[in-house]
Amino acid sequence: MTLNELKYIIAVAKEKHFRKASETCFVSQPTLSVAIKKLEEELGVILFERRKQDVLVTPIGKKIIAIAEEIIEHSKDIKQLAKEAQGDFSSELKIGAIHTIAPYLLPKLIPVFHKHAPHVPLIIEENFTHVLAKKLQSGELDMVILSLPFEEPNIETFPLYEEPFKLVVPKEHPLNDSKEKIVLQKIKDETVLLLGAGHCFRDQVIEAFPNLMHLNYQSDRLQKTFEGSSLETIRYMVASGAGISIFPCSSLSERDEALFTIKSLPDPVPKRKIALAWRKSFPRKEILERFKQSLLEIRIPCTIRSSSN
Repeated sequence: MTLNELKYIIAVAKEKHFRKASETCFVSQPTLSVAIKKLEEELGVILFERRKQDVLVTPIGKKIIAIAEEIIEHSKDIKQLAKEAQGDFSSELKIGAIHTIAPYLLPKLIPVFHKHAPHVPLIIEENFTHVLAKKLQSGELDMVILSLPFEEPNIETFPLYEEPFKLVVPKEHPLNDSKEKIVLQKIKDETVLLLGAGHCFRDQVIEAFPNLMHLNYQSDRLQKTFEGSSLETIRYMVASGAGISIFPCSSLSERDEALFTIKSLPDPVPKRKIALAWRKSFPRKEILERFKQSLLEIRIPCTIRSSSN
Protein backbone atom coordinates (compact mmCIF):
# COMPACT_ATOMS: atom_id res chain seq x y z
CA MET A 1 0.00 0.00 0.00
CA THR A 2 1.46 3.36 -1.05
CA LEU A 3 0.46 7.00 -0.65
CA ASN A 4 -0.03 7.20 -4.42
CA GLU A 5 -2.53 4.34 -4.30
CA LEU A 6 -4.43 6.12 -1.53
CA LYS A 7 -4.45 9.32 -3.60
CA TYR A 8 -5.83 7.36 -6.55
CA ILE A 9 -8.78 5.88 -4.65
CA ILE A 10 -9.59 9.27 -3.14
CA ALA A 11 -9.64 10.79 -6.63
CA VAL A 12 -11.89 8.07 -8.04
CA ALA A 13 -14.29 8.45 -5.13
CA LYS A 14 -14.45 12.19 -5.76
CA GLU A 15 -14.72 12.10 -9.56
CA LYS A 16 -16.84 8.91 -9.79
CA HIS A 17 -14.91 8.22 -12.98
CA PHE A 18 -11.56 6.51 -13.64
CA ARG A 19 -10.50 8.69 -16.58
CA LYS A 20 -11.30 11.95 -14.80
CA ALA A 21 -9.54 10.69 -11.68
CA SER A 22 -6.43 9.83 -13.70
CA GLU A 23 -6.38 13.34 -15.12
CA THR A 24 -6.53 14.94 -11.68
CA CYS A 25 -3.69 12.66 -10.55
CA PHE A 26 -1.63 13.36 -13.69
CA VAL A 27 -1.23 9.68 -14.58
CA SER A 28 -2.59 7.54 -17.39
CA GLN A 29 -5.87 5.74 -16.84
CA PRO A 30 -4.27 2.26 -17.15
CA THR A 31 -1.69 3.21 -14.49
CA LEU A 32 -4.41 4.34 -12.10
CA SER A 33 -6.66 1.34 -12.80
CA VAL A 34 -3.85 -1.19 -12.30
CA ALA A 35 -2.79 0.47 -9.03
CA ILE A 36 -6.33 0.41 -7.64
CA LYS A 37 -6.84 -3.20 -8.73
CA LYS A 38 -3.57 -4.11 -6.99
CA LEU A 39 -4.72 -2.39 -3.80
CA GLU A 40 -8.07 -4.19 -3.89
CA GLU A 41 -6.29 -7.52 -4.25
CA GLU A 42 -3.94 -6.66 -1.38
CA LEU A 43 -6.84 -5.74 0.89
CA GLY A 44 -9.10 -8.54 -0.32
CA VAL A 45 -12.10 -6.21 -0.80
CA ILE A 46 -13.79 -4.38 -3.67
CA LEU A 47 -13.58 -0.60 -3.30
CA PHE A 48 -15.52 0.37 -6.43
CA GLU A 49 -18.32 -1.10 -8.51
CA ARG A 50 -17.37 -0.44 -12.14
CA ARG A 51 -20.31 0.72 -14.26
CA LYS A 52 -20.55 1.93 -17.86
CA GLN A 53 -20.95 5.61 -17.12
CA ASP A 54 -19.44 5.93 -13.65
CA VAL A 55 -18.28 4.03 -10.58
CA LEU A 56 -20.00 3.39 -7.27
CA VAL A 57 -18.07 3.37 -4.01
CA THR A 58 -18.83 0.25 -1.98
CA PRO A 59 -19.72 0.51 1.73
CA ILE A 60 -16.31 -0.85 2.76
CA GLY A 61 -14.75 1.43 0.16
CA LYS A 62 -16.28 4.49 1.84
CA LYS A 63 -14.77 3.52 5.19
CA ILE A 64 -11.34 2.86 3.71
CA ILE A 65 -11.36 6.08 1.68
CA ALA A 66 -12.26 8.11 4.79
CA ILE A 67 -9.16 6.72 6.50
CA ALA A 68 -7.10 7.28 3.35
CA GLU A 69 -8.06 10.96 3.38
CA GLU A 70 -6.83 11.27 6.96
CA ILE A 71 -3.56 9.56 6.07
CA ILE A 72 -2.94 11.85 3.10
CA GLU A 73 -3.74 14.90 5.22
CA HIS A 74 -1.35 13.75 7.96
CA SER A 75 1.37 13.08 5.38
CA LYS A 76 1.11 16.75 4.39
CA ASP A 77 1.29 17.70 8.07
CA ILE A 78 4.54 15.75 8.48
CA LYS A 79 6.18 17.70 5.67
CA GLN A 80 4.82 20.96 7.03
CA LEU A 81 6.07 20.31 10.55
CA ALA A 82 9.50 19.41 9.23
CA LYS A 83 9.68 22.70 7.32
CA GLU A 84 8.59 24.77 10.31
CA ALA A 85 11.06 22.95 12.57
CA GLN A 86 13.75 24.36 10.31
CA GLY A 87 12.32 27.87 10.61
CA ASP A 88 10.47 27.82 7.29
CA PHE A 89 7.02 29.35 7.86
CA SER A 90 6.36 30.12 4.21
CA SER A 91 3.54 27.63 3.64
CA GLU A 92 0.09 29.10 3.08
CA LEU A 93 -2.56 29.27 5.77
CA LYS A 94 -6.13 28.64 4.63
CA ILE A 95 -8.67 30.60 6.64
CA GLY A 96 -12.39 31.17 6.33
CA ALA A 97 -14.80 33.73 7.72
CA ILE A 98 -18.53 34.27 7.53
CA HIS A 99 -19.92 37.01 5.28
CA THR A 100 -20.77 39.40 8.11
CA ILE A 101 -17.24 39.26 9.56
CA ALA A 102 -14.77 38.91 6.68
CA PRO A 103 -15.08 42.38 5.06
CA TYR A 104 -14.74 44.19 8.38
CA LEU A 105 -12.25 42.13 10.40
CA LEU A 106 -9.82 40.86 7.75
CA PRO A 107 -8.56 44.30 6.60
CA LYS A 108 -7.51 44.92 10.22
CA LEU A 109 -6.17 41.40 10.75
CA ILE A 110 -3.97 40.92 7.68
CA PRO A 111 -1.37 43.65 8.36
CA VAL A 112 -1.08 42.58 12.02
CA PHE A 113 -0.64 38.92 11.11
CA HIS A 114 1.93 39.90 8.48
CA LYS A 115 4.08 41.34 11.26
CA HIS A 116 3.91 38.07 13.22
CA ALA A 117 4.34 35.81 10.18
CA PRO A 118 5.70 37.88 7.28
CA HIS A 119 6.24 34.93 4.96
CA VAL A 120 2.93 33.11 5.42
CA PRO A 121 0.46 33.81 2.61
CA LEU A 122 -3.21 33.73 3.59
CA ILE A 123 -5.72 31.93 1.39
CA ILE A 124 -9.10 33.39 2.36
CA GLU A 125 -12.63 32.09 1.84
CA GLU A 126 -15.79 33.98 2.72
CA ASN A 127 -18.84 31.73 3.10
CA PHE A 128 -21.78 30.56 5.20
CA THR A 129 -21.18 28.85 8.54
CA HIS A 130 -22.30 25.39 7.40
CA VAL A 131 -19.98 25.51 4.37
CA LEU A 132 -17.02 26.65 6.46
CA ALA A 133 -17.71 23.90 9.01
CA LYS A 134 -17.62 21.24 6.32
CA LYS A 135 -14.38 22.56 4.83
CA LEU A 136 -12.76 22.89 8.25
CA GLN A 137 -13.57 19.26 9.05
CA SER A 138 -12.26 18.04 5.68
CA GLY A 139 -8.98 19.97 5.96
CA GLU A 140 -9.78 22.33 3.07
CA LEU A 141 -9.55 25.16 5.61
CA ASP A 142 -7.15 25.40 8.55
CA MET A 143 -9.10 27.89 10.69
CA VAL A 144 -12.38 29.77 10.52
CA ILE A 145 -13.72 32.92 12.17
CA LEU A 146 -17.43 32.81 12.91
CA SER A 147 -20.19 33.47 15.38
CA LEU A 148 -20.93 31.22 18.34
CA PRO A 149 -22.47 28.80 19.12
CA PHE A 150 -20.41 26.48 16.92
CA GLU A 151 -20.60 22.92 18.13
CA GLU A 152 -18.67 20.52 15.89
CA PRO A 153 -16.88 17.30 16.82
CA ASN A 154 -13.08 17.50 17.14
CA ILE A 155 -13.10 21.29 16.90
CA GLU A 156 -11.54 23.79 19.32
CA THR A 157 -12.87 27.33 19.65
CA PHE A 158 -11.24 30.45 21.05
CA PRO A 159 -13.65 33.31 21.92
CA LEU A 160 -12.43 36.65 20.59
CA TYR A 161 -15.00 39.35 21.36
CA GLU A 162 -18.66 40.21 21.76
CA GLU A 163 -20.32 42.89 19.69
CA PRO A 164 -23.69 44.58 20.20
CA PHE A 165 -26.28 45.05 17.47
CA LYS A 166 -27.15 48.55 16.26
CA LEU A 167 -30.25 49.96 14.60
CA VAL A 168 -29.67 51.86 11.34
CA VAL A 169 -32.29 54.34 10.15
CA PRO A 170 -32.48 56.53 7.01
CA LYS A 171 -31.58 60.20 7.58
CA GLU A 172 -35.02 61.49 6.68
CA HIS A 173 -37.06 59.16 8.86
CA PRO A 174 -39.53 59.89 11.69
CA LEU A 175 -37.66 57.54 14.04
CA ASN A 176 -34.78 60.01 14.04
CA ASP A 177 -36.95 62.43 15.99
CA SER A 178 -36.94 60.09 18.99
CA LYS A 179 -34.37 61.09 21.57
CA GLU A 180 -34.87 57.85 23.48
CA LYS A 181 -33.61 54.42 22.49
CA ILE A 182 -36.02 52.79 20.07
CA VAL A 183 -37.88 49.68 21.26
CA LEU A 184 -38.22 47.49 18.20
CA GLN A 185 -41.11 45.54 19.73
CA LYS A 186 -43.19 48.72 19.52
CA ILE A 187 -42.36 49.53 15.92
CA LYS A 188 -45.20 49.20 13.43
CA ASP A 189 -45.59 49.76 9.70
CA GLU A 190 -41.83 49.80 9.05
CA THR A 191 -39.98 48.18 6.19
CA VAL A 192 -37.31 45.97 7.76
CA LEU A 193 -34.28 44.97 5.69
CA LEU A 194 -32.77 41.60 6.62
CA LEU A 195 -30.10 39.32 5.23
CA GLY A 196 -31.30 36.34 3.23
CA ALA A 197 -31.70 32.80 4.50
CA GLY A 198 -28.44 31.02 5.33
CA HIS A 199 -26.83 33.95 7.14
CA CYS A 200 -26.41 33.22 10.84
CA PHE A 201 -26.66 36.95 11.63
CA ARG A 202 -30.17 36.97 10.16
CA ASP A 203 -31.10 34.11 12.50
CA GLN A 204 -29.61 35.95 15.48
CA VAL A 205 -31.58 39.11 14.68
CA ILE A 206 -34.84 37.19 14.35
CA GLU A 207 -34.11 35.32 17.58
CA ALA A 208 -33.57 38.64 19.38
CA PHE A 209 -36.58 40.32 17.74
CA PRO A 210 -39.00 37.58 16.62
CA ASN A 211 -41.73 40.12 15.96
CA LEU A 212 -39.77 41.54 13.03
CA MET A 213 -41.07 38.71 10.86
CA HIS A 214 -44.66 39.48 11.83
CA LEU A 215 -44.99 43.25 12.27
CA ASN A 216 -44.56 43.68 8.52
CA TYR A 217 -47.80 41.86 7.67
CA GLN A 218 -50.99 43.85 7.34
CA SER A 219 -54.32 42.76 5.98
CA ASP A 220 -54.40 45.44 3.30
CA ARG A 221 -50.68 45.58 2.43
CA LEU A 222 -47.97 43.31 1.13
CA GLN A 223 -45.28 41.97 3.44
CA LYS A 224 -42.71 44.67 3.98
CA THR A 225 -39.68 42.63 4.95
CA PHE A 226 -37.05 42.75 2.22
CA GLU A 227 -33.92 40.63 2.04
CA GLY A 228 -30.44 41.61 0.90
CA SER A 229 -27.58 39.38 -0.18
CA SER A 230 -25.03 41.22 1.97
CA LEU A 231 -24.70 43.90 4.61
CA GLU A 232 -23.20 46.15 1.94
CA THR A 233 -26.36 45.84 -0.16
CA ILE A 234 -28.57 46.58 2.83
CA ARG A 235 -26.29 49.48 3.84
CA TYR A 236 -27.10 51.36 0.65
CA MET A 237 -30.76 50.39 0.70
CA VAL A 238 -31.07 52.01 4.12
CA ALA A 239 -29.17 55.06 2.87
CA SER A 240 -31.62 55.36 -0.01
CA GLY A 241 -34.58 55.34 2.39
CA ALA A 242 -35.81 51.83 1.56
CA GLY A 243 -36.18 50.82 5.20
CA ILE A 244 -34.53 50.26 8.56
CA SER A 245 -32.16 47.45 9.54
CA ILE A 246 -30.00 45.98 12.30
CA PHE A 247 -26.23 45.63 11.91
CA PRO A 248 -23.42 44.15 14.02
CA CYS A 249 -21.48 47.12 15.34
CA SER A 250 -18.15 46.05 13.79
CA SER A 251 -19.62 46.51 10.32
CA LEU A 252 -20.32 50.19 10.98
CA SER A 253 -17.83 53.05 10.78
CA GLU A 254 -17.65 56.84 10.66
CA ARG A 255 -18.27 56.80 6.92
CA ASP A 256 -21.80 55.52 7.59
CA GLU A 257 -22.77 58.60 9.56
CA ALA A 258 -23.12 60.44 6.27
CA LEU A 259 -25.40 57.70 4.90
CA PHE A 260 -27.82 57.05 7.76
CA THR A 261 -28.37 57.38 11.51
CA ILE A 262 -26.92 54.75 13.85
CA LYS A 263 -28.95 54.20 17.01
CA SER A 264 -28.27 52.10 20.10
CA LEU A 265 -30.86 49.56 21.16
CA PRO A 266 -32.29 49.46 24.71
CA ASP A 267 -31.10 46.97 27.31
CA PRO A 268 -30.70 44.09 27.19
CA VAL A 269 -28.84 44.87 23.98
CA PRO A 270 -28.59 41.78 21.76
CA LYS A 271 -25.01 40.71 21.03
CA ARG A 272 -23.14 38.04 19.18
CA LYS A 273 -19.94 36.26 20.20
CA ILE A 274 -17.14 35.91 17.62
CA ALA A 275 -14.62 33.09 17.85
CA LEU A 276 -11.75 31.39 16.07
CA ALA A 277 -12.19 27.66 15.39
CA TRP A 278 -9.74 24.98 14.27
CA ARG A 279 -9.37 21.19 14.29
CA LYS A 280 -7.96 19.71 17.49
CA SER A 281 -5.55 17.74 15.32
CA PHE A 282 -4.23 20.83 13.50
CA PRO A 283 -0.46 20.37 13.78
CA ARG A 284 0.91 23.86 13.10
CA LYS A 285 0.74 25.07 16.70
CA GLU A 286 3.26 27.88 16.25
CA ILE A 287 1.29 29.42 13.37
CA LEU A 288 -1.95 28.94 15.29
CA GLU A 289 -0.54 30.90 18.24
CA ARG A 290 0.70 33.68 15.97
CA PHE A 291 -2.71 33.91 14.34
CA LYS A 292 -4.49 34.02 17.70
CA GLN A 293 -2.09 36.70 18.94
CA SER A 294 -2.78 38.77 15.83
CA LEU A 295 -6.52 38.58 16.45
CA LEU A 296 -6.05 39.62 20.08
CA GLU A 297 -4.06 42.69 19.08
CA ILE A 298 -6.87 44.05 16.91
CA ARG A 299 -8.98 46.67 18.64
CA ILE A 300 -12.53 47.22 17.40
CA PRO A 301 -13.90 50.10 19.52
CA CYS A 302 -17.52 48.94 19.80
CA THR A 303 -16.66 45.36 20.81
CA ILE A 304 -16.06 43.76 24.19
CA ARG A 305 -13.04 41.51 24.56
CA SER A 306 -13.99 38.00 25.64
CA SER A 307 -13.46 37.49 29.39
CA SER A 308 -11.53 34.23 28.68
CA ASN A 309 -8.81 36.31 27.02
